[in-house]
Amino acid sequence: MALETESVTRDKLSLADTEIDWARLDKTRFHVIGAVLFTVQQALIHPTAVVKTRMQVADSRLAHMPGMVVFKDILRNDGIPGVFRGFGTSAIGSLPGRVLALTSLEMSKDMMLKYTQGLNMPETTRIGVANGVAGMFSSLISSLYFVPLEVICQRLMVQGLPGATFYIDPFDVARKVIKAEGFRGLYRGFGLTALTNSPAVALWWGAYGAAQRIIWRSLGYRDDSEKKPSHMEMMAVQATAGMVAGACSSVITTPIDTVKTRLQVIDDYGVARPSVLKTTKILLKEDGWWGLYRGFGPRFLNMSLYGTTMIVTYELI
Repeated sequence: MALETESVTRDKLSLADTEIDWARLDKTRFHVIGAVLFTVQQALIHPTAVVKTRMQVADSRLAHMPGMVVFKDILRNDGIPGVFRGFGTSAIGSLPGRVLALTSLEMSKDMMLKYTQGLNMPETTRIGVANGVAGMFSSLISSLYFVPLEVICQRLMVQGLPGATFYIDPFDVARKVIKAEGFRGLYRGFGLTALTNSPAVALWWGAYGAAQRIIWRSLGYRDDSEKKPSHMEMMAVQATAGMVAGACSSVITTPIDTVKTRLQVIDDYGVARPSVLKTTKILLKEDGWWGLYRGFGPRFLNMSLYGTTMIVTYELI
């Protein structure tokens, strides 16, 4: 009986164990194993990113089709490689950026939790604020690395669309963009990304931290309670909170993402360098206000799946 009790105890976690701070984290395991798991997770949802990008950039005919129809159209014309365009560049290129993003996220979250420890605020609010501020800081730091990578990947994703420039490989994209616009061409949309992604990421992590805490409490778990969740319960709660956070974020941020994607990819706007205002005006002229939600279905699916799989992978490692 004693052995059985000990086994059950090992399978249970205290509620505090569901939130691992930077000091308790195995950094080598976090980055090495995480790189492999996040690459697999990225491969699973990459086709939704390709469909979303094509719908945002293409002419009105393709943009108004259901996401599944666009997906089948890509498969019919380009086969399996078509729905994985840009994946190699994204997967390999993301590795250093992911280390930068996750390290800055964990360290800043740890600092925020320490600074807010003595404040008179509810624990759910404190967790949400700490996650939100950490997410915003991490997004600002990682944008310096990820924006050029995003510009290159998105241009590879839209290969085959009418008017799209042909590129041999990611290095060819970088060469042609730099030749046409200089190095700043790789940072198209950086200002929009920095101004919008940081609040969006803060929203995501804040919603995730608060949602997870609310779900735990609704299930009867407390920090001072003897009741402890199992590993399966922990993964289920984290997956649900991640899905909720991803869905909320996609609804709010899709219009900004549509403008940013077109700004980073489309060149044929006539004279002068593309701008946020010019891109928005042309998009509104083509489709009206609904044009800002081009590719919403695939993006909603992408961010919901991303939220679920990413957070389970992230918390697991």
